[in-house]
Amino acid sequence: MSANRARVTKSAQAFRSIGEAAGELGLETHVIRYWETKFTKDVRPIKRADGRRMFRPQDLDALRAIQTLVHEKGMTLKGAKALLAEQGVPAVLSGAATLGTSPARELQKSVADAFEADVAAEVSGDPRERLQDTLVELKDLKARLDAVRQTRAA
Repeated sequence: MSANRARVTKSAQAFRSIGEAAGELGLETHVIRYWETKFTKDVRPIKRADGRRMFRPQDLDALRAIQTLVHEKGMTLKGAKALLAEQGVPAVLSGAATLGTSPARELQKSVADAFEADVAAEVSGDPRERLQDTLVELKDLKARLDAVRQTRAA
């Protein structure tokens, strides 16, 4: 074969090997294999007689959705799996999927907001007053964490 041979472009409906899928998605092959074990309902490549995986277009769509949720939205694999089961791959790919407002997500947002407010606060204020305000915020966060733990325990 000639090294100058032009690459053949596959159609959108063609099956892809794991290497081709990884190249198209910008992922490593081991990541795709791992996601295949975690998202068994969404990613089901055809396995040839020699054991090679061939990914169908719907498998690539599912992998793109997982990649969006995990890498762009910062979700865990467990959260991404639950969202895909609840809303489906097309909703994620179209951007119509809504990320739930779980207590943990609300807590993350409030901590981020508190951190940004603290950084933006003027340094010239009374140190005791700032410490007192910080203590009140920490007590509030602890109460919210305790509430989330009780909800999960129930």
